[in-house]
Amino acid sequence: MIKPIVHDPLQLSTPAAPATPLDAGIVTDLLDTLRAHEDNCVGMAANMIGQNKRIIVVLMGVLPVAMINPQLRQKSQPFQTQEGCLSLTGERPTTRYQTITVDYLNQQFQPQHQQFSGFVAQIIQHELDHCNGIVI
Repeated sequence: MIKPIVHDPLQLSTPAAPATPLDAGIVTDLLDTLRAHEDNCVGMAANMIGQNKRIIVVLMGVLPVAMINPQLRQKSQPFQTQEGCLSLTGERPTTRYQTITVDYLNQQFQPQHQQFSGFVAQIIQHELDHCNGIVI
């Protein structure tokens, strides 16, 4: 189900709790909401739809991918950039990393270990910030 977007910085700055299989419905809602905003959004975290769980979804090309309880394990090649957010107005400066390695559970709650680079890595880092209560 498509959910409204949270704009409250206080709510967005609360670190997310780990997700469990009981939170599978949040994954569906997050994917539906991302699809509804594809014209101006490439990733979302569960707190953006009012669910304080460690769940993110990221557009990888045309395919939206869910990552449950993602953990950044490695990062390399820092760079400075400007980012916007569907929950906030404007853009803000931040440091990101060109290549990252992430451990996460897929939509079936199976463990994954994957390396990402470029724009997809940047999106994942932005959404991980949301999970950690960091508002950019």
